[in-house]
Amino acid sequence: MSDFAARRTMMVDTQVRPSDVTKFPIIDAMLHVAREEFVPAGQREAAYVGENLDLGAGRVMLEPRTLAKMLDALDIAPTELVLDVGAGQGYSSAVIARLAEAVVALEEDEGLAREAQDALSSQHADNVIVEVGALVDGAPDHAPFDVILFQGAVETVPQTLTDQLRDNGRIAAIFAQGALGEVRIGYKSDGVVSWRRAFHAGAPVLPGFEKQDVFAL
Repeated sequence: MSDFAARRTMMVDTQVRPSDVTKFPIIDAMLHVAREEFVPAGQREAAYVGENLDLGAGRVMLEPRTLAKMLDALDIAPTELVLDVGAGQGYSSAVIARLAEAVVALEEDEGLAREAQDALSSQHADNVIVEVGALVDGAPDHAPFDVILFQGAVETVPQTLTDQLRDNGRIAAIFAQGALGEVRIGYKSDGVVSWRRAFHAGAPVLPGFEKQDVFAL
């Protein structure tokens, strides 16, 4: 039988800490959330690999390093409400739940959403709400959010989502740039989001966040 607790410790020691992630709440969350409970059946042995994990249909669970560095840059406070866009089977939401007051896990794939709900319940992540709906629509019924992040890449972020971010809130996304994307952190002030480069990471583009081709006559 695999010693998943030991693998979690190794993941943190070899993938997270060396990436300059030092905030104790993030380290503690990633040491305690059982990542193997949030992966597709048959992939438990690959739960702690240092790469994106395939969820099918072009979706992935972000590698631990990428998620940890995004959370480090966002610096989520225990009083904040977070929107986790493209939550997949719920691992990222379970980690964020240990940092924030509450999390809305948004997923448009009903099968993934059901699996996320089951896994989150089994891990007693009681401050997470799983919301089923189009990712590009966000979760307006629960807005405004202090923090929004994406569990996949984007080519564009629609205003429908930035409108759901509270003023002085933060938003994190991997912007697709060919094979190697770039994580940017957005800061909202006076209704406008200003983006800053953070680090490089890659992931497939989430459905609905592709740039639309514009044809000129």
